[in-house]
Amino acid sequence: MLKTDLEITAPPARVPFYRHLYFQVIVAIVVGAVLGHFEPAFAVQLKPLGDAFIKLVKMIIAPVIFLTIVTGIASMTSLKTVGRVMLKAMIYFLVLSTLALVVGLLIAHVVQPGAGMNINPAELDTTEVTKYASKAHDLTLTGFLMDIIPETVIGAFTTGNILQVLFFAVLFGIALALVGKPGEPVLKFFEALTWPIFKLVAILMKAAPIGAFGAIAFTIGKYGIGALVNLAWLVGSFYVGALLFVLVILGLVARVNGFSILGLLRYLKAELLLVLGTSSSEAALPALMQKMERAGCGKSVVGLVVPTGYSFNLDGTNLYMTLAALFIAQATNTHLSMSEQLGLLAVAMVSSKGAAGVTGAGFITLAATLSVVPSVPVAGMALILGIDRFMSECRALTNFIGNAVATVVVSRWEGALDRDRLDAALHGHELPMPELNEPTLPT
Repeated sequence: MLKTDLEITAPPARVPFYRHLYFQVIVAIVVGAVLGHFEPAFAVQLKPLGDAFIKLVKMIIAPVIFLTIVTGIASMTSLKTVGRVMLKAMIYFLVLSTLALVVGLLIAHVVQPGAGMNINPAELDTTEVTKYASKAHDLTLTGFLMDIIPETVIGAFTTGNILQVLFFAVLFGIALALVGKPGEPVLKFFEALTWPIFKLVAILMKAAPIGAFGAIAFTIGKYGIGALVNLAWLVGSFYVGALLFVLVILGLVARVNGFSILGLLRYLKAELLLVLGTSSSEAALPALMQKMERAGCGKSVVGLVVPTGYSFNLDGTNLYMTLAALFIAQATNTHLSMSEQLGLLAVAMVSSKGAAGVTGAGFITLAATLSVVPSVPVAGMALILGIDRFMSECRALTNFIGNAVATVVVSRWEGALDRDRLDAALHGHELPMPELNEPTLPT
């Protein structure tokens, strides 16, 4: 039965606060942290809860990206739009990523978090670091570009590589658009398939508190809050730097483009808490795509910008890499000339690409960067191995926020932004979508 106009436009009934996803995740994080502190042995055993939730979300990411991109491109009036959107997105990513790297360098110079530690790299235990360094050898530019092309079409969906799915989806969407009228039944099928897929996302998101509880309990139980004490200056510098980047740089970008960064953070509070609890921005990727579309961003822009941004717009990872690299140099009394620091920045710009929202990827890309810049001892990474998990949460949050801002900005540049819908969403009065009976995510 179709809803009447009154039913469509009427505001939804008020939901009790304890049924909101963000409240449930907050409670789960607090309880998990307390359990990890007082019962660390038991808390460490809860790691499968967090891992299982992330696997559930990763299971659905490929079909979400594929359907969103294919239907978005095939519905475009001109394929030139695809190239234009990607070009604008890449320019934005390059500028903001570079700014994040520069911010990391500046903070390291101002705060000097590693000064006075006088660490001898030869005396450090590099057993664990070697594992990450071996993975870093795969992060060459050529290897990264070749890895975008899947071995098979099915392989793009089974490996969990976001860029492979994105690559195939763009090609298939273009082919479907070029087919024209004969391809309309296929397009209608994919559009219909979008509903159950996003409904499945909504169902899976109900397990978010359990995943956040298990992940944070394991982190605190495994590493302990005490792991932060010795290196609190570095952790604090990173968190403050990331906060300044979000509020000042991304805030200025938001203001120039006519929206509030604080309003956007309020709108995405449930997803931000989920990222905080799981230390992975990938856990909230499907929800981000749907919520940005509901906030008035063009469907095709969302489908292209968000998945691409998860590999090319990693503001938090970039800020972390330059700050951590200079921390290691300072702690080991390694002097870096200005040319060496600029070289470090250039290498970091390349090596950071492809670390798509996976927990620990920032540490691997740092190893890749330092392996190319011989001036900074890779062994110094042993200094931050114990606290990397705590920094991973901030990296993921900053990456997530950066991609949300990028989606709004590129949508505005493309004239594909519904300003009324965006303003309503950022002020807590999200407008209903034009389609009837659209599945919605928990708030």
